[in-house]
Amino acid sequence: MSVQAKVGLGLRREMLNEFCQAVPSAIDFFEVAPENWMSLGGKFGRQFKQLSEKHRFFCHGLSLSIGSPAELDIRFVKQVKHFLDSHGIDIYSEHLSYCSGAGHLYDLMPMPFTDDAVIHIANRVKQVEDILERPLILENVSFYTAPGSQMSEREFVTHVLNEADCKLLLDVNNIYVNSINHQYDPIAFMQAMPTERIAYLHIAGHYEEAPDLMIDTHGSDVIDPVWQLLQACYAYHGVFPTLLERDFNIPATQVLLQEVNQIHRYQRDALSQCERSA
Repeated sequence: MSVQAKVGLGLRREMLNEFCQAVPSAIDFFEVAPENWMSLGGKFGRQFKQLSEKHRFFCHGLSLSIGSPAELDIRFVKQVKHFLDSHGIDIYSEHLSYCSGAGHLYDLMPMPFTDDAVIHIANRVKQVEDILERPLILENVSFYTAPGSQMSEREFVTHVLNEADCKLLLDVNNIYVNSINHQYDPIAFMQAMPTERIAYLHIAGHYEEAPDLMIDTHGSDVIDPVWQLLQACYAYHGVFPTLLERDFNIPATQVLLQEVNQIHRYQRDALSQCERSA
């Protein structure tokens, strides 16, 4: 199997006792938000260290606020670097959004899709990378309004990636959610993303508020149209490490593993198809 054919799971604290006993072989890596772990000591801290010493970890941040008009929180970035260094983690991604201004907003707010925002974010990406001594990977986000935009979401994401010269965390579910909410073709958006920029993928469930309004929750099973979009993504861009996000209504591990193994099957199918076409 290709080194790119890996499947991960978002780690939650309630999973620690079980996974410190044994990690299912289907889970190739874990992903955590550093904000939720970097100040932990005691039992949780020891359990996390036990896992990070034996298993691959990715970090996906929540509060870097890369697009904020406020000054970059240098102290916070240095705390993240210390956490990554302490656990030997080289993958750090964040949302292409902002969550702070005069104070913390406790939500991921949409960026205005403008040339000024592209330059602003690119400069901050380079500043973060200089401190972290690692690449910063940006994720396409779900959004519900786009005030003051001068370009499409697709144009904005690609312009930011090129200007910042950074990698992309391609969230397949966010593409689907936005395609319903903003009435665009999810396949066309997915295919417009630059293959050479993709670092890894996210897939998750969401909540249907109405037929024309999807809410990104990570709190339910992945639905068929999102699975189909993932398969189309593998067929078009190739197979990349893929992370199953489940943040709420978390079922037993054996239930989660059904979706983890479904990703494995789609990866094997895509690699087999590629080999047959070679």
